Formats: sequence, structure tokens, C-alpha cells
Amino acid sequence: MKRKILGHQVADQLFAAEAAIDGALSAVATLTAMLPTARIEARLSAIVGQGVFDRSSQTIAALIEARRGIVETHRELSGVQHSIGLGAVALAPLGPLAPDT
Repeated sequence: MKRKILGHQVADQLFAAEAAIDGALSAVATLTAMLPTARIEARLSAIVGQGVFDRSSQTIAALIEARRGIVETHRELSGVQHSIGLGAVALAPLGPLAPDT
């Protein structure tokens, strides 16, 4: 029983970490998407702020790498889960996995 409880705690934290990375990725992508419009509306030369564009796109790349890492962690934990005899961990659904048709 203790393993099952611990499995649920680990799963909860894993899903929280996944959501946090996705949230950060979404926020930085939104910021990055705003930059060209803000530059144009402020009537600034394309030369101004190029470093900002560079850094925000580098941040997106780093978050994608972090997401890849948490996905691999998820896969590894699934393997451990099965190897120690724990069944699937049921949680409330996060929403549809694919758009409704």
C-alpha cells in the first residue's frame, strides 16, 4: 500500500512539473510572438532589440529541451512503475488529447 501511495505522490509531482514546463513554454512563446508587433508599433528599427529576439528564441529552445527531459523522465518512471508491480495511476483528466472532430 505504501508503494501505491508513493506512486501517486510521484505521479502528481511529475504531472505538475510537466504542466509547469508547458506553461513556461507557452508564456515565452507568447512573449516572443509579441516582440515583432511591439517593435513595429513603437516604430523602432529592426536593429533595435535583436538581442531580445535572440534570447527569447534561445529560451524557447531551452524549454523544449527541458520538456524533452521531463518526457523521458516520465517514460523512465513508467518503466519503474511496471517493474515494481504498480498498475496505472489514475488521475483526473487534463483535457482532450486531440481536437474534437
